[in-house]
Amino acid sequence: MTIAAILAQKGTDVVSIPTDLPLSQAIAMLARHRIGAVPVVGDDGSVRGIFSERDMIRLLAETGDEASALLSTPVGSVMTAEPLTAARDDSILAALSLMTHRRIRHLPVVEHGRLVGIVSIGDLVKHRIDRIEADAAAMRDYIQQA
Repeated sequence: MTIAAILAQKGTDVVSIPTDLPLSQAIAMLARHRIGAVPVVGDDGSVRGIFSERDMIRLLAETGDEASALLSTPVGSVMTAEPLTAARDDSILAALSLMTHRRIRHLPVVEHGRLVGIVSIGDLVKHRIDRIEADAAAMRDYIQQA
């Protein structure tokens, strides 16, 4: 199974932001859409980075009392630059392994240098569990019919 199978179920609509968006607006977007990360894209649709809750927490920890002054900072200066990405034809197991080993929760899906989707570790785990449950049900049906 590949990432394309998950995108077929989940869809390819992705909330994304430009690098010059103020941090306050990026945070508001995460809250409004109830998401933990958002790809940061250039004018050409290429993934320049990813801004996540972890980026915000790291920034707050580094700045301490000066945190409120940061809200007008462009997200491009605090995002995780050059994020790991996946392709539609990457295997789900390979993506799960990558995300587990690198301790990331969101993986932008890129095709020809452009953002075409995003998958979370939750998407991948859900897909694996659904697959295992379907296989178990098929095995039970096979045994009962024998």
